[in-house]
Formats: sequence, structure tokens, C-alpha cells
Amino acid sequence: MLLVTAVTLAYTLFGGFLGASLTDVVQGLMMVVALVVVPAVAILAIGGWTETAGLVTEVGAGNLSLTGAGHMSPGAAILVILSGLAWGLGYFGQPHIIVRFMALRTPQEARSARIIGTSWQFVSLSGAVASGLIGIAYFSKFGNAPRDAETVVLLMSQVLLHPLVAGFVLAAVLAAIMSTLSSQLIVCSSALVEDMYRAISRPVPSQRVLIVLGRAGVLVVAIIAAMLAVSPNDTILGLVAFAWAGFGAAFGPIVLLSLYWRKLTNFGALAGMVVGSVTVFVWKAMDTGLYELLPAFVLAMATCVVVSRLTYRHNEEIEREFTQASQAALGKI
Repeated sequence: MLLVTAVTLAYTLFGGFLGASLTDVVQGLMMVVALVVVPAVAILAIGGWTETAGLVTEVGAGNLSLTGAGHMSPGAAILVILSGLAWGLGYFGQPHIIVRFMALRTPQEARSARIIGTSWQFVSLSGAVASGLIGIAYFSKFGNAPRDAETVVLLMSQVLLHPLVAGFVLAAVLAAIMSTLSSQLIVCSSALVEDMYRAISRPVPSQRVLIVLGRAGVLVVAIIAAMLAVSPNDTILGLVAFAWAGFGAAFGPIVLLSLYWRKLTNFGALAGMVVGSVTVFVWKAMDTGLYELLPAFVLAMATCVVVSRLTYRHNEEIEREFTQASQAALGKI
């Protein structure tokens, strides 16, 4: 963990946004290749897809069923499906994902980026789900199942692949961690320096001072993150799910309303952020079986709209500038 933190910190400190973006390309390719190769080789080792599917359903009849094949009540099945679909709402509010739009040189590049990004998501997420299901079949046939289900891909790669190839798979897992970490460091640094310090500092600091402060911010945030990671208190998926819900509910509604609704106000945005964040914590503690992102996102969106309606004041100048900017952007696209 310390080595990964040090390496990520090094290329983020000296490479900045460009360094994080370029390394993300390599890391993303490593991840998608690993998630395609490992399940494919595992299926061949088991004896084909037919035998693999048979073993998966033999272990648990509901493993290949969206509704649990009668092993859960209709209400529980609905909660599971809604919770899974709710993950999609989180994308709108993830700072480390949204900041990638900064890499677009022209609006036209959004079209190719959409195709590349969607294709990568489809292949990588399908590979991740397939790896988990195929892992059930593989370890039910050959035994030695891991105690931690999150290490299924790692263990299968070490058993099925050449040590050198298995090493690349292990590196792909670290690549996923490092990619997110570097993006989060860039976002945190930008928020601390550009959104907070620069906004309140008078006179406005020079670009050189901002760069130094940005690197200092990256260093401080990385040290704090490393200290928190020394003693993890949940699974990787549990930690990611909670953080995903927090970001998605706090920022997602604001991003959408900022793009598509002209009457969003500062007070509406702030109220939505607070309600979304608090709801995630409260709903998580209630343990209802429904992913906390869904209710938090809905309540945050409703809060933004209601408070903005109450605090909105029409401004001709802002309205005119917004209209001109929108028309200019559409013209470029």
C-alpha cells in the first residue's frame, strides 16, 4: 500500500493532470485485458461454457437469475435490482470522472470519447461480473476457494496463467487503485487551491504559487489517505459503494440541474449537497437493503429544486449570457 501510494504520488506530483490522464490509458487497458483473459482461460479449464453454467446453477439455483429463482421474496428481489441500477446515478457526481472532460480539446471529441468510454465500461464491467460467476464454477470443481471473495480473479490468475502473465493481472488490480487515487488527488488539490484558496486570497496569487500549493495539497491528501488505509474497516466493494453513494448524491443532482435547469441557485445547490450527504449516512445506518444512493439522490434533487424555487431571483444579464454561451456551444458541436 505504501509503495503504491508513493508511486502514484510521484507521477501525480510531477505530471499533474496530464500525467494522471496518460497513466490512466495504460492502467485502463491493463484492467480490461485482465478481465477478459482470466474468465476466458477459466472457462477452458472448467470444460466449456455449458459445464461452467451448470456448475454455477448447481452451487446456487439463483446465481444466474435476476430474481433469485425463488430463493428470495419478490420485495427483496426488487430491492436488489433497484440497488444495482442505482449505481448508474453515481456517475453524474463523481469528481474524478467528471474532471476527465477537461482533457477534451474540442467539443467534437466528446463523440469519440463517448464511444470509447462506453465500450470500455461494457467490456470491463461484463468481465468483472463474468469473473465472479465463473469463479463460483471453478472453485466448486477444483476446490481451494479463497476466504475473501474479492480475491477470486487474483487467485484464478495465479493458478491458471504463467507467472509472468499472472503478474500483469496483479498489476492490473493495482492499476485500478492507482487510477482512481491519482484522479482523486488531482480533484482534491484543485478544490483546495482553485476553489477555496484562490477565491478568498487577495491579491490573486501567481500561477507559480498556485502550482506549489497544488502539489502541497496533493501530498497532504495522499498522506491522510494512506493513514486511513492502514487499517481498513470494510471490504473494498463496501468502501467503494459508500464513497460512490456519497459523491453521487452530493454532486450528481447539482451537475444535472446546472446543465439542464436555469433556475438552480447557490442556496439550492448547497441545500442539495447537505441533504444528499446526510441521507447517505443515515440510510446506510438504517440498513434497509436498498442502496443508499437511490434515496439520497432523489431527496437531494428534490431539495435542490424546492430551495431554488424559493430563492430564485430573475437576472436579465445572467440569462442573456447563459443563452449566448449555450448557443455558441451548440454551434461548435
